[in-house]
Amino acid sequence: MTREFDARSTRYGRFFDEFEIGDIYKHWPGKTITESEDHLYCLLTMAGSPLHIDSNYAKTEMVDGKNLVVGTYIYALLTGMSVNDISGKAIASLGVKELQHLLPVFHGDTIYASTEILDKRVSKSKPTQGILTVKTKGTNQHGKVVCTFERSVMLPLKVAD
Repeated sequence: MTREFDARSTRYGRFFDEFEIGDIYKHWPGKTITESEDHLYCLLTMAGSPLHIDSNYAKTEMVDGKNLVVGTYIYALLTGMSVNDISGKAIASLGVKELQHLLPVFHGDTIYASTEILDKRVSKSKPTQGILTVKTKGTNQHGKVVCTFERSVMLPLKVAD
């Protein structure tokens, strides 16, 4: 007997009802940042500052002597790492606040992400949807927190069969 599974409905993201305030999702796997992907991201987004893409500049002008990974890439990476667990079924992203870059990230660092469920409520205007507020934290390979942010997403409530 052949079984079929629909990835969108069974394996990608969660319904609003499946989250509990206080739960922490440890996203997997981590991601090692390469120089080439950081450069590509910088150039695609026109964020080509020498502190990100010029190794000679970094050696002579930066305190650590190394290029920094552009912060918007770290934010995008952490958001992406959380999608499968948190917002894969999202109807809308409602906003981000409290974005903080706490430590520098360098080429060759590995980033890990976890997300805590802060709040949830059923939408007043759309009773078949809920608003989930979460805080995502990124750590490096040494377990040091490099970036945090809060975001809210609108998710569907699970429809009773």
